[in-house]
Amino acid sequence: QVQLVESGGGLVQAGGSLRLSCAASGRTFSSYAMAWFRQAPGKEREFVAAISWSVSSTYYADSVKGRFTISRDNAKNTMYLQMNSLKPEDTAVYYCAADRTLMDVRSSPDYWGQGTQVTVSS
Repeated sequence: QVQLVESGGGLVQAGGSLRLSCAASGRTFSSYAMAWFRQAPGKEREFVAAISWSVSSTYYADSVKGRFTISRDNAKNTMYLQMNSLKPEDTAVYYCAADRTLMDVRSSPDYWGQGTQVTVSS
C-alpha cells in the first residue's frame, strides 16, 4: 500500500509559477513510477506528466511540455511538479499517482492522492 499526499496548490496569476509536492509513505517509494494527473471542472481526469522510479525517463502531455517539469527525490519520498508560465486553462485539481511501471502509472494507476487545487486567474 502507498499513501500519497499532495500540497502546494493555490491561486496564481497567468504567467506565474507554482510547485506541487507529493509526499509518499508506505511501501518503498523508490520502486514506484509516479505521475501527475489533473481534472478541470466538467472535464475528465487527464494525464499531465510521469517519471520512472530511476528518474531516467519522463513523459509529458503536449499541453504542458516546455512549461512543467516533473522530478522526484527518492531520499525524501517526494515527487514534484514545477509549473511555469501558467495559463487559465491549467486550472484544475491536480492529483499524484503511483504504480509499479511507467506504462501503468500513465494509464491506470493503482494509487492516488486526494488532490490539490490549482487556480490560474487571467
